[in-house]
Amino acid sequence: MGLFGKSQQKDPKDMVNEWTSKIRKEGYQLDRQIRGIQREEEKCKRTLKQSATKGDKDSCIILAKEIVRARKAINRIHTSKAHLNSIQLQMKNQLATLRVAGSLQKSTEVMQAMQNLVKYPELAGIMRDMSKEMMRAGIIEEMLEETFDSIEDSEEMEEEAQGEVDKVLWEITEGKLGEAPLPPESTASIKKEVEVEETNDDEDTEKELQEMQTRLASLRS
Repeated sequence: MGLFGKSQQKDPKDMVNEWTSKIRKEGYQLDRQIRGIQREEEKCKRTLKQSATKGDKDSCIILAKEIVRARKAINRIHTSKAHLNSIQLQMKNQLATLRVAGSLQKSTEVMQAMQNLVKYPELAGIMRDMSKEMMRAGIIEEMLEETFDSIEDSEEMEEEAQGEVDKVLWEITEGKLGEAPLPPESTASIKKEVEVEETNDDEDTEKELQEMQTRLASLRS
């Protein structure tokens, strides 16, 4: 019967424990991703300060935009972690219900949290697989939609986040750039003083910027 009869289904308690373990593991992965982005953000800050000292405003703006994107990515990951924690809590409730009722119960909270998580590319795969298992187990009623949030919001970033870029510039350059830019005379003076240095440093600065942008893009995705 073990070979030719009905295939044995997983014990509901084992399934819940397995889902909880997977969710916890994804949470650890997100924590590592946050720390990686934060390290790159700190590097961007240091480079931005150096560029501001040299009067390289163009590089400062590029770096400020990367910092804004990094902070948005971290906020997005924190939101996804909150949804993961919500599912973990509901799994504990499922175990409690299982001991009393003897079966898993439908959960609107789990459905909503997983619907939000499937929008994040870094979690979409595991959430889709888990949703299939939960649907078979009777916890959720339907498959999750594969609609992804855009990570790179290019035009929207340019239009809506310019104020955030200015704030970052103001914050990191201690008021020298951003919401209160330097007077034209001061800017011209700085550029004149570092003209020779910029000629030699342009290629190195551009290469460093490209490397930072590549690392941040990789971490965000």
